[in-house]
Amino acid sequence: MMKKLIFIFSIFMLVSACKKEATKEVVVDETEKIPSVKTYNYNQLKPRLERQDDKIYVINFWATWCAPCVKELPYFEKIKKEYATKNVEILLVSLDFPKQIDKKLIPFINKNNLQSEVVLFDDVNEDVWIKAIDENWTGALPATLIYSKNKRKFFEQSFTYETLENELKPFLK
Repeated sequence: MMKKLIFIFSIFMLVSACKKEATKEVVVDETEKIPSVKTYNYNQLKPRLERQDDKIYVINFWATWCAPCVKELPYFEKIKKEYATKNVEILLVSLDFPKQIDKKLIPFINKNNLQSEVVLFDDVNEDVWIKAIDENWTGALPATLIYSKNKRKFFEQSFTYETLENELKPFLK
């Protein structure tokens, strides 16, 4: 009889443990949300600013600490979604501080569910790369480059969705 009770108690404990395990809250590892953010210097970024294929490239220079930049990011995301079938590619080039990539940039990307490719730009030779990207650029943010193999236009301004779309449309013709 004692062996039977011990057996039943053991089964009861095993079933209880399984039920407890099955009802445990599943905690999603936050690192699964973190996108891969590559870091580029100017020499690495330059080829992405000069492609000669059939796509239209919209390159936005921004930072999480720049309020006008943050305000316009949803417009770039909307362009990405609405013009994906028209060979339009969006690249968001963050000028955030490299030391803040894990604490600021990646959480910002996750929180705002950015779908466009984001890269971190880290190059201390701003006297070289600012003028190389556009001779009239003062280095102010936000700034945007729209280009195709036949046309190139640079903007040192923030956009509404309508103004961004209006600047993009001539590239589609």
